[in-house]
Amino acid sequence: MNLRVLVATLAVATSAVIAPAAAQPKDHKFEFGKAADVEKVKTVEWHAQAEAGVVFTTGNSENTTVSGGLKADRKTGANKLSIEASLTYAQSGARVLNDLNGNGTIDDQSEITSIKATTAETMAAKLRYDRFLTKHNSLFVAALASRDLPAGKEKVLGVQVGYSRQLFKSKTSEAVAEIGYDFSNEDLVTGKSLAIHSARGFLGYKAEMTEGANLDASLEALTNLNKEDLQTEPTTGKDGGIGKDTRINSRIAIAAKIGKGLQVQTSIEVRYDHRPGPLAIANLAPGFVPEASALDTIMKASFIYSFF
Repeated sequence: MNLRVLVATLAVATSAVIAPAAAQPKDHKFEFGKAADVEKVKTVEWHAQAEAGVVFTTGNSENTTVSGGLKADRKTGANKLSIEASLTYAQSGARVLNDLNGNGTIDDQSEITSIKATTAETMAAKLRYDRFLTKHNSLFVAALASRDLPAGKEKVLGVQVGYSRQLFKSKTSEAVAEIGYDFSNEDLVTGKSLAIHSARGFLGYKAEMTEGANLDASLEALTNLNKEDLQTEPTTGKDGGIGKDTRINSRIAIAAKIGKGLQVQTSIEVRYDHRPGPLAIANLAPGFVPEASALDTIMKASFIYSFF
């Protein structure tokens, strides 16, 4: 992701202000799945928060950027059901020169045109169920769906199953670890599909740095358990052997309370794919399938409102 996309994403997220809900909100913090979430819940309990924003520019600079997100969970007994969804979309227009008569110079306004390009289009959703076995141990299953056109992925559907363990918890901090299995079916922008069976590991940490200010950090690693038939192999020479398609996803966020139910948050996400998908560009020669960038980053500054 280039600097222009990072700046656009930062500007959009900063502009996101959520309107108050009709219900009276209460403070809500993101919590890892753990037995303490549900062991004292005698009735059904809900939490939800959302963020959204949009930026439009016209004239000399033509840009459209939209972002949004939603988190909600339902707790009862030894069970927890949660859902997450996010969206980032950016389209930019640039003026380019087009020497129509081929004389080596630009003669009039007709040889200055605008070209629009989608610079970011990522969507993700996750539905997860946790069943707590003891105070520190739980099993989980999750369904996932996503889309990332610049990364060469038209549609990705998958499932995860695994075991979660709370490593430690103090008055101001806590950490969890997860191990498990991940399956993803990727529909690529070239029209082909790719099935990936992976081992998955996850570490999460959150802490209250000062009163009203919280740190949320996570690191996820996946590596393939099956051989992948890569479309980019003839071009790059990289094979899709077992353990060659390693993916790492990390996130660090700092949130500060600024009102009842309202927080301001800054975050950065870094995603690395050792065997990225095909590059989403047109007019390639037959047989030439270049790969997308292995590294993507997303920076945000956003307002988050908790409904209940």
